Amino acid sequence: MGLNQTRVDSLNDPGDLPHLKNSDNHKNIKEGNKMPRKIFIFDTTLRDGEQSPGASLDAAEKMEIAKQLAKLKVDAIEAGNPISSQEDFDAVSAIAREVEGPIICALARSVEKDVIQAGKAIEKAQKPMIHVYIGVSPIHMAGQLRKTPDQVMEMAISSVKLAKSICHEVEFSPMDAARAETEFLYEIVQATIEMGATAINIPDTVGYAVPDQFASLVKDIIKNVPAVNDVRLSIHCHDDLGMATSNSLAAVKAGANQIECTINGMGERAGNTPMEEVVMAIKTRKDYFDAYTDINTKEIINTSKLVSRLTGFIVPPNKPIVGRNAFAHSSGVHQDGILKSRETYEIMDPRDVGVQQSELILTSRSGRHALRHRLSELGYQLSDEQVERAYERFLKVADKKKEVFDQDLIAIVEDELPYVPQVYILEHIEINGGTGINPRAVIGLKKGDELFKEEETGDGPVDAAYRAIDKITGVKVELMDYNINAVTKGKDAMGEALIRIKDGDRIIIGHGASTDVIESSAKAYVNAINKMLHGK
Repeated sequence: MGLNQTRVDSLNDPGDLPHLKNSDNHKNIKEGNKMPRKIFIFDTTLRDGEQSPGASLDAAEKMEIAKQLAKLKVDAIEAGNPISSQEDFDAVSAIAREVEGPIICALARSVEKDVIQAGKAIEKAQKPMIHVYIGVSPIHMAGQLRKTPDQVMEMAISSVKLAKSICHEVEFSPMDAARAETEFLYEIVQATIEMGATAINIPDTVGYAVPDQFASLVKDIIKNVPAVNDVRLSIHCHDDLGMATSNSLAAVKAGANQIECTINGMGERAGNTPMEEVVMAIKTRKDYFDAYTDINTKEIINTSKLVSRLTGFIVPPNKPIVGRNAFAHSSGVHQDGILKSRETYEIMDPRDVGVQQSELILTSRSGRHALRHRLSELGYQLSDEQVERAYERFLKVADKKKEVFDQDLIAIVEDELPYVPQVYILEHIEINGGTGINPRAVIGLKKGDELFKEEETGDGPVDAAYRAIDKITGVKVELMDYNINAVTKGKDAMGEALIRIKDGDRIIIGHGASTDVIESSAKAYVNAINKMLHGK
């Protein structure tokens, strides 16, 4: 199929897309119009992000993230790949039914059964979309697909045509576009637009591109495929060489008007373009990009923390925008400058991403009203019963610490208010050990009104505790990963435990928090077992 074929204009009238009309974006680029361009944010945390090795989300956790993404005001949520499993199909379907605002997108290979399954999953969405993809680079076509370019072209055309018959919004991705032969890339982009694609995504699937090269590729597509001016031109960059953000922003400068990204940069291998980085770069350097997004940036921190906690992927302290040190200053010179004028050492107002400039310091003398007020400021709207549970835990922590910080409060709430029913509750823990002494743990777990108590020894206090828990629950699982992270600074900091257990083929994440790291480790293990039992 050549570039001069007659376009199917009736399928691509921008007037059919009142919420996504964007052909003017490219006209602004061509005509030098100074009017800022809208950059669409397509979030793929629940699809590509969940493909991060070690990440595992159940349906309830995916729904919680999807609702937060809607609150963040992303333009599109790629909810999953429905053909991959019944669990993924059910999660995508639930999100399509319940989450309003963004487009809800389902991924599909350029295979008939994939497209049909994707269509079924998003049929109840307020704004449904099917995202069809196929490899177009020589190495993908010959090495993986074992198809000729003509066969790949036919598969792309027929799958986009089928997707278009199911829903209006269809995105096509020529996978590994950064390593594709440009003439073939132009042809397949033109052909899929003619079949009704409303968005064309140019993926740097393996993170191979560099900014200048990727920007040139985008410019060349706009120049050689005129029909691309009538659709959203998207980019999807991976971070294998650490250039996903740079490549995405270079492509925006070159004329792309949609960025596919994930919260905290999660994704295959080294991850994807971090949403928080590109959004804040466009916002902070609007003088350079002359563009904007509709993202509610004040929800960035809350979204980052939610995704980190549910996936078990800890955000590095020096991570741009969302790391805990992103707006922290230790140097005396910096502190002096900040106190006199924030702009001396901060190019962003931390409040713009949801970071409070000052903390309300809570102590054991603080009452329930103060606790509720601070939790409300942190984004938690709790019932009276939930506040009471949080307050009881807060008093225990406050008795051990001079000050209770925001991160302590978040850990308390997330630990006390789990997402799944608590089959077992850690009632008490007793540890004996020391140099030359075989560690011994006594564990008390409550199940309903009944208290179970067991004693075990182990290679260490955590091992002994886990053995005692295994004895009570009768559950046999494999511990895959174990992490302890200090929630705040100081010797009296709360310790947050994140673990991964394996039950058959299923990876389950457990979370626990306490000023006692052994107790937080036991809580995380019980939390993971509760999730496993709930899932069954």
